[in-house]
Amino acid sequence: MERIAVFPGSFDPITRGHESVIRRAVPLFDKIIVAIGVNAEKPGFFPVEKRKAWLEKVFANESKVVVDTYSGLTVDYCRQNDVGYILRGLRTSADFEFERSIGQINKNMLPGIETVFLLTTPEYTALNSSIVRDIIRHKGDPTPFVPDGIDFD
Repeated sequence: MERIAVFPGSFDPITRGHESVIRRAVPLFDKIIVAIGVNAEKPGFFPVEKRKAWLEKVFANESKVVVDTYSGLTVDYCRQNDVGYILRGLRTSADFEFERSIGQINKNMLPGIETVFLLTTPEYTALNSSIVRDIIRHKGDPTPFVPDGIDFD
């Protein structure tokens, strides 16, 4: 059976931390679906199409990584796409507590699913998309915090 993982998130925008977790997970799985969650009631800072294009650009040379969008529950997406693993990055102990709860509920709703946690590397522990958005809002330079080649024009 193919080992397929989904890495769900808003990626609004993608950060170097996201990129690091995905690249480090590539050897663990046959395929990683980077799935942008879409919530019609909560529009993102950047359009979904732009976020998808950024992810496709960052992982253009990685054949195991595909980018998709979805709405609804992540476990439903997993069920519909024969995904056996949900990949999550952990920055802090607070992330662990939050993600553990979600992982346990997901396991209850879809017993065959496994949640796999990867710790972020130390240099990205403080980094998240909210911080990057705040830098952009205030006309700062976000380039140290996002993958190479991401532009905000």
